[in-house]
Amino acid sequence: MGMASAELYRTQAYLYGRFDARIQFAPGDGVVSAFFLWKEGSDAANAYWNELDYEKIAADCHMQTNSIYGNPKANHQQTPALSTICTAYHDYRFEWTPTYIAWVVDGKEIRRDTGADATAYAQNASAGMTFHFNIWPGNSTFGGNINNTTLPVHQYISWVQYSSYDNGNFNVQWREDFQSSGVPSGWAVGNWASPYNLSTHNPQNVAFVNGIAVLSLTADNATGSPGTPPADNSAGGSSGSGGSSGSGGVASTGGNGTGGTTASGGATGSGGRTGSGGSGGASAAGGNSTGGTTASGGTTGLGGRTSTGGSGSGGASATGGSSTGGATASGGTTTSGGVTGTTSGDTAGTGGATITASSGNTTTSGGITSSGGVASSSTTAIGGASGGGTTGTQTGCSCSTANRASPLGPALLVFLLAISISRPRRKGF
Repeated sequence: MGMASAELYRTQAYLYGRFDARIQFAPGDGVVSAFFLWKEGSDAANAYWNELDYEKIAADCHMQTNSIYGNPKANHQQTPALSTICTAYHDYRFEWTPTYIAWVVDGKEIRRDTGADATAYAQNASAGMTFHFNIWPGNSTFGGNINNTTLPVHQYISWVQYSSYDNGNFNVQWREDFQSSGVPSGWAVGNWASPYNLSTHNPQNVAFVNGIAVLSLTADNATGSPGTPPADNSAGGSSGSGGSSGSGGVASTGGNGTGGTTASGGATGSGGRTGSGGSGGASAAGGNSTGGTTASGGTTGLGGRTSTGGSGSGGASATGGSSTGGATASGGTTTSGGVTGTTSGDTAGTGGATITASSGNTTTSGGITSSGGVASSSTTAIGGASGGGTTGTQTGCSCSTANRASPLGPALLVFLLAISISRPRRKGF
């Protein structure tokens, strides 16, 4: 009794890409069940052969991967350790590029050929290769000894997918899910003798049932009975790597950047408009935090509009801007030395009308006059009018703390008191 085998193939050839199929191979000793890529015309006289295979063989249902090429042809085979290939569906892939050929099962690469093995296809299969699936009887030299009592046996194909290759990227071009009851467009079935001439491919042994392509090996008088194929409960497709966008997103780390609207030191950095330049400037680190609206040194930088001795260090607003020390920082509008800075004698000298504005008011500890009245080197000093008139300990300068007698006498003291009482008092001046 003869046997009828089966073959299903894609009519169009493809140069490079991913060739995917989800398959449950046929069991049985002597049953060869295969998924392979084939260069059409490889079997012609004096032709250069190109063929890549997944072939299930033998009673133990093991897999053999083949790369068959050359003139004369030679088989470069490997036997990976794969299980359940005849009892469950698995994803099988050929990845063919100009520089390598890879065999991939369930997403895991099991073999890769490079160098001369890849060049043999790049140079000699430039017209591309076609998808083929078949089932046929082997013999003692390959596949095992077939026993007709094991027939029928079947190979099941859940889906097939092709992705083109473009400069390192793979792009899905089509997918076949075998939803029709007839041979899908772009596919054909074999009608020629199988290897070793032990069977003939019979188109009736290719059927499409419940979204599964079924290839059968049967007795000659039992063709066309595929039965009900096992369901494929994980019939998901393949997807390539990559994605629409890379890391980094719309904005990079830091958003609007460290620092906020104004820098440490306010609208103008430390040193102000005319000072030392100021770190930060209009938008450096710190935002509206350290130093408030104006920076260290106020509207003008260190040294004020004039340097030490002019408006005094601290300028129009001293260290801390609008923060430390209230509306104006320690020292008020003018700092140590009154209107013209720290100088011996100030406007009215020691004991004069102006004082060291250490804690805010026009007069500080000691009142209006300091030790000795006019001639002392401090603006005001502790002791003043209420501290004995002519004696006191100075603050805010390097003046001596010795007691001195006033050379002007009581009359001048009364005159100075009258002037002081007539002047308005302003906080911070």
